[in-house]
Amino acid sequence: MKFRALVILFAAHGLLGCGDDDTHLTRDQLVDPETCKTCHADHFTDWAGSMHAYASEDPLFIAMNKRGQRETNSMLGDFCVKCHAPMAVHEGATTDGLNLANLPPKLKGVTCFFCHTVDAVRGDHNAPLELSDDGITMRGEYRDSVKNTAHHTVYSDLHDRDEAASATLCGSCHDIVTPAGAAIERTFQEWRASVFSMTKGASCPQCHMHELPGLRPIAMAPGVFARKYHEHAFPAVDQALLPGFPNVDAQKKAIHDFLATTVFSSLCVAVKGDGTAAIRVVLDAAGAGHDFPSGAAQDRRLWTEVIAYSDTQVIYQSGVVTDGMAPTANPDPDFWMIRDCMLDAQDRPVSMFWQASNYETNLLPAQLTFDALDPRFYQSHIIQNFPHDPTAHFGKIPDRVTLRLRFQPVGLDVLDDLIQSGDLDPSVRSSMPTYDISFSPTLDMPLLEWTATNMSMANLRWLEDGDATPVYCVSPSGLNVQTRTPTTNHLKCSP
Repeated sequence: MKFRALVILFAAHGLLGCGDDDTHLTRDQLVDPETCKTCHADHFTDWAGSMHAYASEDPLFIAMNKRGQRETNSMLGDFCVKCHAPMAVHEGATTDGLNLANLPPKLKGVTCFFCHTVDAVRGDHNAPLELSDDGITMRGEYRDSVKNTAHHTVYSDLHDRDEAASATLCGSCHDIVTPAGAAIERTFQEWRASVFSMTKGASCPQCHMHELPGLRPIAMAPGVFARKYHEHAFPAVDQALLPGFPNVDAQKKAIHDFLATTVFSSLCVAVKGDGTAAIRVVLDAAGAGHDFPSGAAQDRRLWTEVIAYSDTQVIYQSGVVTDGMAPTANPDPDFWMIRDCMLDAQDRPVSMFWQASNYETNLLPAQLTFDALDPRFYQSHIIQNFPHDPTAHFGKIPDRVTLRLRFQPVGLDVLDDLIQSGDLDPSVRSSMPTYDISFSPTLDMPLLEWTATNMSMANLRWLEDGDATPVYCVSPSGLNVQTRTPTTNHLKCSP
């Protein structure tokens, strides 16, 4: 797989278009990200290792689009490719994405030109973005742009990370409704329902375009002065699976760090007077500005692994998944998997989005308020019982209980389905990571442990409703577990 070359030949030793005369590059030149690299080298390096640059190369996208076109008799059309290669659609170079391998690199992925020439958003899902007509005016967050020979520049609140309007630019592409009407990706909708949409400076770019400390020039051109710099790597939870993609190690670290700030957790043990016990796990996606996991949640796999020990013997376990095993293959009746389930018109589970007419979900909900005195504050504190029957207990108090929060960006069962249909190379499967989400943003803590020896010193405690059974908890994030919302685990697609 060949990716964009890192060298481009320009007259004037690579600085063509970076001067201050009142002439400009052509639209055709500006469409190419390699042109942008000449003046915006750091931005280009960030972007080149991002999932935006990877969008057209992604073997999962290619496989799903190929299968979807076949199974819908080409009725899927540009549904996938208008997000994964929007310039190719805009320029009339493709109608279905099946010919992307034959197109020039400048038309692949979500490019600089596409994002920075958007001047209107005409809806809230399925990429309803309108590009400017002149093609030589770039939109950005700076009101005092420096005159240059590359392009005109104008301020746009759609591109200003401090303005809520910037979320509409991101969100309208990251909310997807299937042709049959299923809202299978709802990240923008989730954000709009959360407290973050009502908070100044809490738009999508605030989390997904990190601001580096200090000031630095954002272009290599005469007269450009130091400004705040925002990275263009767009870290989230997906990662490149193909070998040779730029910055893949940095991308993996960014995902690890991103996940560590997303979910707050408590691990608890309920101890009854008769010497029996049960486990309680509380999760809160307080660090996300939307539900978690978000995006293509029908394909994501988030689950808890809970193991209880007496001496060294395992007396209870749930969610134990062997490396390389699809988590959906686990027959455990107490398995807590957090995901979306797609349904057809007859309310039956389906595996591919073009088959979906509806969905059901048990995602961790976004935070509704920052006010701890508001009852809504605790609606995102989701509790699960182990065993799931809240009246059930195992026969002794464990010495030790461990919790792992495990995550696959795309489930191995999804890959297996595409491999079986002949649309995905089997070698891709081994590249799909399983993350053990750290329970601390500052420490590498993939395992949370409760022990009987420190039960009396557990940093949190509550009395269960009904029988006042004491529940002892440990929480590295200090999650207040006094008020909790029970979850549902009975999705139609649950294992």
